[in-house]
Amino acid sequence: MTNNFPVLESARCLLCAEPPCSSACPKGQDPAAMLHALRFEDTVGARSFVNAGVCRGCSAPCEDACLHDDFPLRIKRMTQELKADGAPVTSADLSIDFCGVHCENPFFLSSSVVASNYEMCASALRQGWGGIVFKTIGFLQPNEVSPRFAAVGKEATPFVGFRNLEQIAEHPLEDNLSDLKRLKEDFPGKVIVASIMGQTDEEWTRLAELCTEIGMDIIECNFSCPHMSTHGLGCDVGQTPELVKHYTECVRRGTHLPILAKMTPNTGNMEPAALAAMGGGADGIAAINTIKSITGLELPSLAPPPHIRGKSSVSGYSGKAVKPIALRFIHDMAVHPGLKGIPISGMGGIETWRDAAEFFALGCTNIQITTAVMQYGYSIIDELISGLGHYLTENGYGSLSEFCGTGLDHLISPDELDRDTISYPSFDRSSCVGCGRCYISCRDAGHQAISFSRPARRPALNGPLCVGCHLCRLVCPSGAIREGRRVPKPRR
Repeated sequence: MTNNFPVLESARCLLCAEPPCSSACPKGQDPAAMLHALRFEDTVGARSFVNAGVCRGCSAPCEDACLHDDFPLRIKRMTQELKADGAPVTSADLSIDFCGVHCENPFFLSSSVVASNYEMCASALRQGWGGIVFKTIGFLQPNEVSPRFAAVGKEATPFVGFRNLEQIAEHPLEDNLSDLKRLKEDFPGKVIVASIMGQTDEEWTRLAELCTEIGMDIIECNFSCPHMSTHGLGCDVGQTPELVKHYTECVRRGTHLPILAKMTPNTGNMEPAALAAMGGGADGIAAINTIKSITGLELPSLAPPPHIRGKSSVSGYSGKAVKPIALRFIHDMAVHPGLKGIPISGMGGIETWRDAAEFFALGCTNIQITTAVMQYGYSIIDELISGLGHYLTENGYGSLSEFCGTGLDHLISPDELDRDTISYPSFDRSSCVGCGRCYISCRDAGHQAISFSRPARRPALNGPLCVGCHLCRLVCPSGAIREGRRVPKPRR
């Protein structure tokens, strides 16, 4: 396991455009790439961008060039503690077939502002994305509001969740079709997906016909947008299985291409709508779209951001905060007897290769990303590909397809869980800084099983009171509390 310092220090990186730290290196090293890889949890890849031996005798002009507003990132120390060796690393095969279409890698831009014109999509494809789902097109041309985005933060993290009021593609349908046709012509080896949304039976069918005529690889039906300004669209459809089936049938009449039905999470269970889509002729499922939300009110004005002249409306929530919800829906569909083996394109809170791996482990064979690109740019594809490939290789997988679905057996019904044993927390005295956070949480929200000595400032576990909930481990800021050996529960 790598030293925590390089990882924690990388969190301070501003992720600059045209990073001055790399430009300043006189020895051809790429500290910015190292920082980027660490920031997105690709520690193995990070070691390949710099060489600690080369950096050891350097005066660190990269640190002098750092733009951080308090003190420069300690790049030289990071290279030493990371034990960076600049060596390339073998990566597993990430190519995979999805809905009968071969993909060079499973990472796609999702249907949103990040994939809304030719230039943007072409840039992403050149940087390594396996495909794009173009921003939803239709005969409707929306009139958008300004501003349309807001972020939700917590403590020192400013971008935990994201809310948006943006609707489908704002360009004329003819322009969107022209961009899509050009993308497929210029990038024949990439997967180009057209996302469509109709208002009538005829529109759904005609949109499918138009997308087929211009050579699309897959058609995605947007049954899930949570904030259209016109009723009867988006999640208004996705919450009604009968409509999902009906409109899927309309699309099937207009195309022979694979059809993805994009599900809404704004419902208790996604399986009925997914089953309806498959019954209507869909070939796969995409999930999840954004969650209906009001993310807060600005005080004292009480205007919910993003607000337009002090007003706002319920709209879609995305970002890292929705990942647990997305994983739950993916799992429920993957294990449903009527949906087993159905291709699933997963999305919702994916920022790093590790996030993506969790979706693959629960049965996805394709991934779509938007919010992380809005925050960090298309270049995150480097870490997604590198990190996932390294992880698979290190764990004995030769290809992504071998890994997909391997996590499903680890989720069982609550009544099947082992309730006769306990794992007590284990305290590492050498790592404890004496903050007392474990004591406070156990005292005020647990079972008062931790005492706190003064003036030594050392916590101690009272075993007979401990129930093994591990709240103390989760709140510890220094990683000094770990999961202990599992033993039979004591008689009480």
